[in-house]
Amino acid sequence: MQIARVCHDANRAWQVATGDPAVSPGWDEAPEWQRDAAVDGVRQALRGASAEELHESWLEFKRADGWTYGAVKDGAARTHPCLVPYAELPPEQRQKDTLFGAIVAALSGRAEDI
Repeated sequence: MQIARVCHDANRAWQVATGDPAVSPGWDEAPEWQRDAAVDGVRQALRGASAEELHESWLEFKRADGWTYGAVKDGAARTHPCLVPYAELPPEQRQKDTLFGAIVAALSGRAEDI
């Protein structure tokens, strides 16, 4: 769970740095669906998924949980503006996926701490 926590909080810091209008709460305050998505992303990255594959896996994860595209990220409505193909993501969102994978790679010697 520790790698997922680090990735989640790094994504949060990235959101702040890039001016994201819907900054995620910290790990301890994050809703279960958000923590589950981070854990799933870590598992995918540990399997060697590229940034694009991480995004595609995240898309599948979100859609399976009933999420759809929406201009605003809204947990209650289950809408998210990043529910688009990787190629259609803004550059800062693609970089966020790259950052996520790099963090997992750097910490992957501790796979028991996913």
